[in-house]
Amino acid sequence: MNIRVEELDARDLEVYARIPIAYVVGSIFRVELVDGGLGGIRLTEEPVESPYVKDYDAYKDGPPTRWPEQFDVSNWGVFLAMDGEQPVGAAAVAWNTNGVNMLEGRRDLSVLWDIRVAPDWRGQGVGRLLIGYAAQWSRQRGCRQMKIETQNVNVPACRFYQHVGCVLGDIRRFAYAGQACVAHEVQLNWYLQL
Repeated sequence: MNIRVEELDARDLEVYARIPIAYVVGSIFRVELVDGGLGGIRLTEEPVESPYVKDYDAYKDGPPTRWPEQFDVSNWGVFLAMDGEQPVGAAAVAWNTNGVNMLEGRRDLSVLWDIRVAPDWRGQGVGRLLIGYAAQWSRQRGCRQMKIETQNVNVPACRFYQHVGCVLGDIRRFAYAGQACVAHEVQLNWYLQL
């Protein structure tokens, strides 16, 4: 694999947005409380009755080209993985940005806001390469951790984050309760120690 990673201006997201983020949900992690939660929480992978496509760009925040309308992206790192002249993956990291609640007001925490790999390139190391660049960028800004949000319906992402050294830090069962289209999902927040 001869992939190079370029850093983009965080306001120039046209090429970034062309890389699809959609995936097929074929299984989920069922979240089960043990002894009402006092005995812990168990995640059990189980198939969904009818697989479906989930596309994060189709939700209310929209595609990456809308991020600068919603946030001051001047403290964001945006990376594009290229095979020759073909974009094959991308990642964005938020840091020290008002209005990004996932940052918890901490200057020693970054958030992997988005990561995407073109379908034909998934499973070939592009995501690992992008996580490495995002982690290095975060370290250079004094971050001790990088936080990554996903959901129990994105089993491949959960397995990937675990594989690259992240640990599951938070399970928020009711995080999306106010959003009807995803109210059934559970937020899983992963942390990478930097």
